Amino acid sequence: MSKTVEFFFDFGSPTTYLAWTQLPQIAAETGAQIVWRPMLLGGVFKATGNASPVTVPAKGQWMLGDLGLWARRYGVPLKFNPHFPINTLTLMRIVTGLQMRRPADFQPFVAAMFKAMWVAPRNLGDAAVLAATIAEAGLDAEALLALAADPEVKAALVATTDDAVAQGVFGAPSFFVGGKLYFGQDRLDFVRDALAA
Repeated sequence: MSKTVEFFFDFGSPTTYLAWTQLPQIAAETGAQIVWRPMLLGGVFKATGNASPVTVPAKGQWMLGDLGLWARRYGVPLKFNPHFPINTLTLMRIVTGLQMRRPADFQPFVAAMFKAMWVAPRNLGDAAVLAATIAEAGLDAEALLALAADPEVKAALVATTDDAVAQGVFGAPSFFVGGKLYFGQDRLDFVRDALAA
């Protein structure tokens, strides 16, 4: 039986974008399955008393440079979003709804949102920009935006966020392998080791 890695994510985190560019290959190499766990990072921050590193000026400045180093190491594009921070509530509700109701659209949406947030950055907090971005990805913007208003979808996102906090998650990206938490895209080597063990 293959191992699994739970991936708690939110599109608003640049380090989560970096993790997303690497995790599928790690899973493929180790024969592991990814369990995608969309959560609301703002909700996690509120519940745990945490905050984005950019709220500390010196740490935020350092992080911007560090993101560039990791992107070069991974060989992936990264451009810090000038509209940061973006409220991702609608995005995270949509991706939760896709997981529940339209699983075939889940990965195309994930790819489109990460790229629109961190490769060719757009203001995804603007409803018109979001709708256009969804349509450009070949997805039905009206149907996807309707998912964000679905009470069951809203409740599912709250439940996953609460579950993340209950398991000790305090930020994104967070990974669990065999019940052990690994926080941050810079811990992917340890995730790989745990999956390969």
